[in-house]
Amino acid sequence: MNNLEMIDQEFMQMALLLAKKAALAGEVPVGAIVVKDGVIIGRGSNAPIVNHDPTAHAEIQAMRAAALHIGNYRLVDCTLYVTLEPCAMCSGAIQHARIARLVYGASDAKTGACGSVINLMDEPKLNHHTQVTRGVLAEPCAQVLSDFFVARRKK
Repeated sequence: MNNLEMIDQEFMQMALLLAKKAALAGEVPVGAIVVKDGVIIGRGSNAPIVNHDPTAHAEIQAMRAAALHIGNYRLVDCTLYVTLEPCAMCSGAIQHARIARLVYGASDAKTGACGSVINLMDEPKLNHHTQVTRGVLAEPCAQVLSDFFVARRKK
């Protein structure tokens, strides 16, 4: 395993903690962090139910916090780590923010917009292309989601 893979796993572990936090709040367990120069500048966990906001996905929450932190809506030279493949809304926001790199854990066969259902990151007509690394800690990321939905069905 190279140094970048080790760094990716460390940051994904932190995003997993945020996903677990979301689950405790009754939200679909997705966590995200934005990193610039090795420092976390934004954190987010799913909160659309709690916030009564359909845009309160983990990625959006993390990018909002990062943008406030640096005082700019452009998150150039940043990496976004998220436990679940982003949807179309989040993928669009990632591109508008000019995130340099996206690292995600579990793929999303129902709404994934980074290769599973559609791939907005590789759309040649769009003017920004975020580099994507898929499947980092995919199994634990998927397990958190699976455990959440199993428990929810038992209620």
